[in-house]
Amino acid sequence: MLSFNQFFESEKLNHSPIFNILNDIKNGSILINNILLNGNPNDLVSSGLKNIQEENVQKLDIIANNILLDLFQKNESINGILSEENENIIQGNKKGNYLIAMDPLDGSSNISVNIPVGSIFSIFKKKNSGSSAIEEDFLKKGKDQECAVYILYGTATIFVIALNNKVHGFTLNLEKKEFYLTYPNINIPENGNIYSINEGNIRSVEKEIKQYVNYCKKLNNNGKRTHTGRFIGSLVADFHRNMMKGGIFIYPKTSDKPNGQLRLIYECNPIALIAKYANAKSSDGAQNILEKKPKTIHERTAFIVGSIKMVDKLLNFYKNE
Repeated sequence: MLSFNQFFESEKLNHSPIFNILNDIKNGSILINNILLNGNPNDLVSSGLKNIQEENVQKLDIIANNILLDLFQKNESINGILSEENENIIQGNKKGNYLIAMDPLDGSSNISVNIPVGSIFSIFKKKNSGSSAIEEDFLKKGKDQECAVYILYGTATIFVIALNNKVHGFTLNLEKKEFYLTYPNINIPENGNIYSINEGNIRSVEKEIKQYVNYCKKLNNNGKRTHTGRFIGSLVADFHRNMMKGGIFIYPKTSDKPNGQLRLIYECNPIALIAKYANAKSSDGAQNILEKKPKTIHERTAFIVGSIKMVDKLLNFYKNE
Protein backbone atom coordinates (compact mmCIF):
# COMPACT_ATOMS: atom_id res chain seq x y z
CA MET A 1 0.00 0.00 0.00
CA LEU A 2 1.16 3.49 -0.80
CA SER A 3 1.63 5.88 2.07
CA PHE A 4 0.03 9.32 1.88
CA ASN A 5 3.33 10.89 0.75
CA GLN A 6 4.10 8.10 -1.72
CA PHE A 7 0.70 8.49 -3.32
CA PHE A 8 1.22 12.19 -3.94
CA GLU A 9 4.72 11.51 -5.24
CA SER A 10 3.22 9.03 -7.73
CA GLU A 11 0.73 11.70 -8.80
CA LYS A 12 3.55 14.27 -9.07
CA LEU A 13 1.73 16.55 -6.65
CA ASN A 14 4.05 16.28 -3.67
CA HIS A 15 5.50 19.76 -4.20
CA SER A 16 2.19 21.49 -4.89
CA PRO A 17 0.43 23.97 -2.57
CA ILE A 18 -2.53 21.57 -2.41
CA PHE A 19 -0.28 18.83 -1.06
CA ASN A 20 1.09 21.16 1.60
CA ILE A 21 -2.46 22.03 2.69
CA LEU A 22 -3.51 18.39 2.71
CA ASN A 23 -0.38 17.53 4.67
CA ASP A 24 -1.41 20.07 7.31
CA ILE A 25 -4.87 18.49 7.45
CA LYS A 26 -3.25 15.07 7.77
CA ASN A 27 -1.01 16.17 10.64
CA GLY A 28 -3.86 17.98 12.36
CA SER A 29 -6.16 14.98 12.07
CA ILE A 30 -3.53 12.72 13.65
CA LEU A 31 -3.29 15.09 16.62
CA ILE A 32 -7.09 15.27 16.92
CA ASN A 33 -7.39 11.50 16.64
CA ASN A 34 -4.84 11.06 19.41
CA ILE A 35 -6.80 13.41 21.68
CA LEU A 36 -10.05 11.58 20.91
CA LEU A 37 -8.50 8.21 21.76
CA ASN A 38 -6.26 9.18 24.64
CA GLY A 39 -7.45 12.56 25.84
CA ASN A 40 -8.80 13.80 29.12
CA PRO A 41 -12.43 12.66 29.72
CA ASN A 42 -13.15 16.21 30.86
CA ASP A 43 -12.61 17.32 27.27
CA LEU A 44 -15.50 15.14 26.10
CA VAL A 45 -18.18 17.48 27.46
CA SER A 46 -19.73 20.83 26.63
CA SER A 47 -17.63 23.95 27.04
CA GLY A 48 -20.68 25.89 28.17
CA LEU A 49 -20.26 28.20 25.16
CA LYS A 50 -22.25 28.64 21.96
CA ASN A 51 -20.90 29.22 18.47
CA ILE A 52 -22.11 31.75 15.89
CA GLN A 53 -24.99 29.40 15.04
CA GLU A 54 -26.12 29.39 18.70
CA GLU A 55 -25.16 25.72 19.03
CA ASN A 56 -23.54 24.24 22.11
CA VAL A 57 -19.77 24.02 21.70
CA GLN A 58 -17.91 21.00 23.01
CA LYS A 59 -14.45 21.44 24.49
CA LEU A 60 -13.04 19.31 21.70
CA ASP A 61 -14.59 21.65 19.11
CA ILE A 62 -12.34 24.38 20.47
CA ILE A 63 -9.31 22.10 20.75
CA ALA A 64 -9.71 20.81 17.16
CA ASN A 65 -10.28 24.32 15.83
CA ASN A 66 -7.15 25.65 17.54
CA ILE A 67 -5.00 22.75 16.29
CA LEU A 68 -6.04 23.31 12.69
CA LEU A 69 -5.89 27.11 12.80
CA ASP A 70 -2.36 26.94 14.17
CA LEU A 71 -1.27 24.74 11.25
CA PHE A 72 -3.12 26.71 8.58
CA GLN A 73 -1.89 30.13 9.72
CA LYS A 74 1.69 28.92 9.34
CA ASN A 75 1.05 27.69 5.79
CA GLU A 76 2.26 30.27 3.27
CA SER A 77 -0.28 29.10 0.67
CA ILE A 78 -3.34 29.79 2.83
CA ASN A 79 -4.71 33.32 2.59
CA GLY A 80 -7.74 32.96 4.85
CA ILE A 81 -9.74 30.44 6.88
CA LEU A 82 -13.46 30.17 7.50
CA SER A 83 -14.41 27.95 10.45
CA GLU A 84 -17.75 26.93 11.90
CA GLU A 85 -16.36 27.93 15.29
CA ASN A 86 -15.49 31.52 14.37
CA GLU A 87 -17.88 34.32 13.45
CA ASN A 88 -15.37 36.09 11.21
CA ILE A 89 -12.73 35.14 8.67
CA ILE A 90 -9.35 34.16 10.16
CA GLN A 91 -6.46 35.76 8.30
CA GLY A 92 -3.52 33.80 6.96
CA ASN A 93 -0.73 34.83 4.59
CA LYS A 94 -1.70 37.78 2.35
CA LYS A 95 0.43 36.34 -0.46
CA GLY A 96 -1.31 32.96 -0.27
CA ASN A 97 -3.47 31.81 -3.18
CA TYR A 98 -5.77 29.42 -1.32
CA LEU A 99 -8.73 29.66 1.01
CA ILE A 100 -9.96 26.93 3.32
CA ALA A 101 -13.38 26.52 4.94
CA MET A 102 -13.86 23.91 7.64
CA ASP A 103 -16.00 22.25 10.23
CA PRO A 104 -13.20 21.22 12.62
CA LEU A 105 -15.21 18.55 14.44
CA ASP A 106 -18.52 17.68 12.84
CA GLY A 107 -20.96 15.73 15.03
CA SER A 108 -19.10 16.66 18.20
CA SER A 109 -22.25 16.43 20.33
CA ASN A 110 -21.92 12.66 19.86
CA ILE A 111 -18.43 12.42 21.33
CA SER A 112 -19.51 11.65 24.89
CA VAL A 113 -21.44 8.57 23.71
CA ASN A 114 -18.64 7.26 21.46
CA ILE A 115 -20.34 7.82 18.11
CA PRO A 116 -18.01 8.53 15.13
CA VAL A 117 -17.28 12.17 14.37
CA GLY A 118 -15.41 13.92 11.58
CA SER A 119 -13.61 16.95 10.21
CA ILE A 120 -14.67 18.53 6.90
CA PHE A 121 -12.67 20.84 4.63
CA SER A 122 -13.31 22.84 1.46
CA ILE A 123 -10.27 24.17 -0.42
CA PHE A 124 -10.41 26.70 -3.23
CA LYS A 125 -8.32 29.40 -4.87
CA LYS A 126 -8.53 33.06 -3.99
CA LYS A 127 -9.32 35.20 -7.01
CA ASN A 128 -6.79 37.90 -6.13
CA SER A 129 -3.75 37.21 -3.98
CA GLY A 130 -1.83 39.94 -2.20
CA SER A 131 -4.76 41.13 -0.11
CA SER A 132 -6.44 39.99 3.10
CA ALA A 133 -9.28 37.51 2.79
CA ILE A 134 -12.78 38.94 3.09
CA GLU A 135 -16.20 37.30 3.31
CA GLU A 136 -16.88 37.85 -0.38
CA ASP A 137 -13.92 35.58 -1.23
CA PHE A 138 -15.74 32.64 0.36
CA LEU A 139 -19.10 33.22 -1.32
CA LYS A 140 -18.38 30.89 -4.22
CA LYS A 141 -20.34 28.06 -5.72
CA GLY A 142 -19.29 24.61 -4.58
CA LYS A 143 -18.32 23.65 -8.13
CA ASP A 144 -15.41 26.10 -7.82
CA GLN A 145 -13.68 24.03 -5.13
CA GLU A 146 -10.19 22.78 -5.95
CA CYS A 147 -10.33 19.98 -3.43
CA ALA A 148 -12.58 18.60 -0.67
CA VAL A 149 -11.69 16.46 2.31
CA TYR A 150 -13.23 14.76 5.28
CA ILE A 151 -11.71 12.78 8.11
CA LEU A 152 -13.81 10.10 9.80
CA TYR A 153 -12.76 9.29 13.36
CA GLY A 154 -14.36 5.91 14.02
CA THR A 155 -13.34 2.28 14.44
CA ALA A 156 -10.66 3.28 11.96
CA THR A 157 -9.59 6.81 11.06
CA ILE A 158 -10.22 7.46 7.37
CA PHE A 159 -8.95 10.39 5.28
CA VAL A 160 -11.09 10.91 2.15
CA ILE A 161 -9.93 13.30 -0.59
CA ALA A 162 -11.72 14.54 -3.71
CA LEU A 163 -9.11 15.87 -6.13
CA ASN A 164 -8.73 15.92 -9.91
CA ASN A 165 -12.13 14.26 -10.47
CA LYS A 166 -11.32 11.24 -8.29
CA VAL A 167 -11.94 10.21 -4.70
CA HIS A 168 -9.39 8.30 -2.64
CA GLY A 169 -9.52 6.99 0.90
CA PHE A 170 -6.55 6.59 3.26
CA THR A 171 -6.57 4.70 6.58
CA LEU A 172 -4.47 5.73 9.58
CA ASN A 173 -1.96 3.20 10.91
CA LEU A 174 -1.90 4.12 14.58
CA GLU A 175 1.45 2.44 15.25
CA LYS A 176 3.25 4.22 12.42
CA LYS A 177 1.15 7.42 12.65
CA GLU A 178 0.81 7.41 8.89
CA PHE A 179 -2.08 7.21 6.43
CA TYR A 180 -2.04 4.53 3.72
CA LEU A 181 -4.07 4.36 0.53
CA THR A 182 -6.71 1.72 1.22
CA TYR A 183 -9.61 2.85 -0.98
CA PRO A 184 -8.37 4.07 -4.39
CA ASN A 185 -10.83 5.49 -6.94
CA ILE A 186 -13.97 5.25 -4.84
CA ASN A 187 -17.24 5.06 -6.76
CA ILE A 188 -20.58 5.25 -5.00
CA PRO A 189 -22.98 2.51 -6.17
CA GLU A 190 -25.51 3.89 -8.63
CA ASN A 191 -28.30 2.54 -6.47
CA GLY A 192 -28.64 1.36 -2.89
CA ASN A 193 -31.14 0.44 -0.20
CA ILE A 194 -30.05 2.66 2.72
CA TYR A 195 -31.90 5.87 3.49
CA SER A 196 -30.57 8.14 6.22
CA ILE A 197 -32.88 10.73 7.75
CA ASN A 198 -33.84 11.81 11.24
CA GLU A 199 -37.41 10.51 11.24
CA GLY A 200 -38.05 12.36 14.49
CA ASN A 201 -38.54 15.40 12.24
CA ILE A 202 -40.81 13.65 9.73
CA ARG A 203 -43.97 15.54 10.71
CA SER A 204 -42.28 18.90 10.07
CA VAL A 205 -40.69 18.22 6.66
CA GLU A 206 -41.97 18.87 3.14
CA LYS A 207 -44.55 16.45 1.80
CA GLU A 208 -42.16 15.27 -0.92
CA ILE A 209 -39.73 14.04 1.74
CA LYS A 210 -42.57 12.22 3.51
CA GLN A 211 -43.59 10.62 0.22
CA TYR A 212 -40.07 9.40 -0.43
CA VAL A 213 -39.70 7.95 3.07
CA ASN A 214 -43.03 6.15 2.64
CA TYR A 215 -41.77 4.80 -0.68
CA CYS A 216 -38.66 3.48 1.05
CA LYS A 217 -40.83 1.67 3.62
CA LYS A 218 -42.78 -0.29 1.00
CA LEU A 219 -42.50 -4.08 1.08
CA ASN A 220 -41.83 -6.26 -1.94
CA ASN A 221 -44.14 -9.02 -3.16
CA ASN A 222 -42.64 -11.41 -0.60
CA GLY A 223 -43.37 -9.08 2.26
CA LYS A 224 -39.72 -8.12 2.74
CA ARG A 225 -38.47 -4.58 3.10
CA THR A 226 -37.03 -2.86 0.05
CA HIS A 227 -34.90 -0.35 1.99
CA THR A 228 -33.33 -0.04 5.39
CA GLY A 229 -33.15 3.08 7.54
CA ARG A 230 -29.77 3.97 9.05
CA PHE A 231 -29.13 7.31 10.76
CA ILE A 232 -26.19 7.98 13.07
CA GLY A 233 -26.65 11.74 13.40
CA SER A 234 -23.06 12.44 12.32
CA LEU A 235 -22.86 13.78 8.75
CA VAL A 236 -19.45 12.33 7.93
CA ALA A 237 -20.28 8.91 9.36
CA ASP A 238 -23.68 8.73 7.66
CA PHE A 239 -22.32 9.86 4.30
CA HIS A 240 -19.28 7.57 4.47
CA ARG A 241 -21.42 4.48 5.08
CA ASN A 242 -23.70 5.36 2.18
CA MET A 243 -20.75 6.16 -0.07
CA MET A 244 -19.27 2.73 0.49
CA LYS A 245 -22.51 0.73 0.41
CA GLY A 246 -24.93 2.79 -1.67
CA GLY A 247 -27.55 5.00 -0.08
CA ILE A 248 -29.02 8.46 0.35
CA PHE A 249 -28.55 11.02 3.12
CA ILE A 250 -31.38 13.49 3.66
CA TYR A 251 -31.31 16.53 5.94
CA PRO A 252 -34.29 18.57 4.72
CA LYS A 253 -35.87 21.85 5.64
CA THR A 254 -38.18 21.63 8.65
CA SER A 255 -40.84 23.94 10.03
CA ASP A 256 -38.43 25.20 12.69
CA LYS A 257 -35.43 25.27 10.31
CA PRO A 258 -36.96 26.67 7.11
CA ASN A 259 -33.55 27.16 5.49
CA GLY A 260 -32.20 23.77 6.52
CA GLN A 261 -29.76 22.86 9.25
CA LEU A 262 -26.40 22.07 7.64
CA ARG A 263 -23.95 24.77 6.54
CA LEU A 264 -23.52 25.17 2.79
CA ILE A 265 -19.90 26.29 2.49
CA TYR A 266 -18.02 24.04 4.90
CA GLU A 267 -20.31 21.02 5.31
CA CYS A 268 -22.48 20.47 2.25
CA ASN A 269 -20.20 21.79 -0.51
CA PRO A 270 -17.21 19.55 0.32
CA ILE A 271 -19.41 16.48 0.80
CA ALA A 272 -21.20 17.30 -2.46
CA LEU A 273 -17.90 17.56 -4.37
CA ILE A 274 -16.76 14.22 -2.97
CA ALA A 275 -20.10 12.75 -4.05
CA LYS A 276 -19.76 14.19 -7.55
CA TYR A 277 -16.23 12.87 -8.05
CA ALA A 278 -17.41 9.47 -6.80
CA ASN A 279 -20.25 9.47 -9.38
CA ALA A 280 -23.08 10.41 -7.03
CA LYS A 281 -25.40 13.40 -6.80
CA SER A 282 -26.49 16.18 -4.44
CA SER A 283 -29.38 18.64 -4.23
CA ASP A 284 -31.28 20.92 -1.88
CA GLY A 285 -34.54 19.65 -3.39
CA ALA A 286 -34.59 22.37 -6.04
CA GLN A 287 -31.05 22.67 -7.39
CA ASN A 288 -27.66 21.00 -7.39
CA ILE A 289 -25.82 21.90 -4.19
CA LEU A 290 -22.65 22.68 -6.16
CA GLU A 291 -24.55 25.31 -8.18
CA LYS A 292 -25.76 27.30 -5.16
CA LYS A 293 -24.22 30.74 -4.68
CA PRO A 294 -23.89 31.44 -0.94
CA LYS A 295 -25.15 34.78 0.31
CA THR A 296 -23.51 34.57 3.76
CA ILE A 297 -20.52 32.66 5.05
CA HIS A 298 -22.50 30.62 7.60
CA GLU A 299 -25.50 30.03 5.34
CA ARG A 300 -27.60 26.92 5.95
CA THR A 301 -29.25 24.67 3.39
CA ALA A 302 -31.36 21.58 2.98
CA PHE A 303 -29.14 18.70 1.84
CA ILE A 304 -29.77 15.54 -0.15
CA VAL A 305 -26.79 13.47 -1.28
CA GLY A 306 -26.07 9.93 -2.37
CA SER A 307 -26.52 7.28 -5.04
CA ILE A 308 -27.75 8.79 -8.31
CA LYS A 309 -30.88 6.67 -8.73
CA MET A 310 -31.95 7.23 -5.14
CA VAL A 311 -31.50 11.00 -5.34
CA ASP A 312 -33.31 11.10 -8.69
CA LYS A 313 -36.20 9.08 -7.24
CA LEU A 314 -36.61 11.55 -4.37
CA LEU A 315 -36.40 14.57 -6.70
CA ASN A 316 -39.11 13.04 -8.89
CA PHE A 317 -41.58 13.58 -6.07
CA TYR A 318 -40.89 17.33 -6.38
CA LYS A 319 -41.26 17.23 -10.17
CA ASN A 320 -44.60 15.43 -10.02
CA GLU A 321 -46.24 18.30 -8.17
